[in-house]
Amino acid sequence: MKYMVTKIAITDDHELVLQGIATMLENTSEVVIAGLYKNAAETKQGMADELPDVLLLDINLPDINGIDLAKQLLKKYPDLKILALTNFEDVSFVKRMLKIGVQGYLLKNTDKLELLTAISTVLSDEVYLQSDIQKKLLSQTKKPADNGLKPKLTRREQDVLVAISEELTTQEISEKLFISPKTVETHRMNIMSKLGAKNSVGIIKIALEKELL
Repeated sequence: MKYMVTKIAITDDHELVLQGIATMLENTSEVVIAGLYKNAAETKQGMADELPDVLLLDINLPDINGIDLAKQLLKKYPDLKILALTNFEDVSFVKRMLKIGVQGYLLKNTDKLELLTAISTVLSDEVYLQSDIQKKLLSQTKKPADNGLKPKLTRREQDVLVAISEELTTQEISEKLFISPKTVETHRMNIMSKLGAKNSVGIIKIALEKELL
């Protein structure tokens, strides 16, 4: 039996995004904001204190990435509905989120009507994908198989790849390249996407296969 009022929690490390989404939904009678969280640690604590019906989750978080967080939460709270709300458009992220049980994927350019539609859809145990995401998935299915070409990494992504191969931590890479830990994680996720890897071990394996190292 579904609640008459849906409890929504939002996880995003940008205060403006958190407040913007909360403001967008606050005058909606069927929705109540149960929690606003800036990282994975706050989210886990919030889930333990008051489990929402739906969690709007960004992928790029400062402590762990949203994909790993979603996996952990769904294992502990199998009835929780998670909607990815992010700027990452790469279909590899979409596929990974859907594979672990996330029920929806939206970009942050969504409007209130679509957000409410997505929430209603996942509460009905159906998957919701924003139209732009659907088109990207469809487009990829029409692409020819991998032709063996090297993935194109940016100069900075190549720097991060080399640092990963040296078994440096995110903090160590941050200090070595003079960039923030969050930027390191963004580069890491982009590398994983381009290589089709699931973790750091996969990054190195595929990078060697593709002669990127």
